[in-house]
Amino acid sequence: MDKLSPNTPATRKVAFIKARWHADIVDRCHDSCAAFFGEHAGQAVDLEIFEVPGAFEIPLLAQDLAESGAYDAVIASAFVVNGGIYRHDFVAAAVIDGLMRVQLDSGVPVLSAVLTPHNFHETEEHRQFFRDHFVIKGREVAEACLAMLDVRNGLVTAA
Repeated sequence: MDKLSPNTPATRKVAFIKARWHADIVDRCHDSCAAFFGEHAGQAVDLEIFEVPGAFEIPLLAQDLAESGAYDAVIASAFVVNGGIYRHDFVAAAVIDGLMRVQLDSGVPVLSAVLTPHNFHETEEHRQFFRDHFVIKGREVAEACLAMLDVRNGLVTAA
């Protein structure tokens, strides 16, 4: 993935939306994503950060960014946990459904690093596990973003 095809723009603009709940965990995803883009200099990425209070607010901002025409892709990251009132499943489903709808309606790739663990406890062991996990997810979402942009670029220029 280090080489640009002749039709690939020199710089790609990507919006990164991150929720502020559990910021110490979510920020690791952004940091890892940005580092991955930086390591792949053949595919220059201008990564712009946007912060929202929580995961539920992500789809609306993703829609605004996708419809602006200013971004080639949008990445979203959040950590939706069970806070003891059984709403995390509904929030996670609404966010993922919303992101898919934005992607399909706008034609702009929207990638998700919105994670909902089955069990999360406010212990340092769990926090560290998920900090480390979000580093992995940051690289994965960056790689998927570049791959998706390459695929879409090939389809658009081939037509």
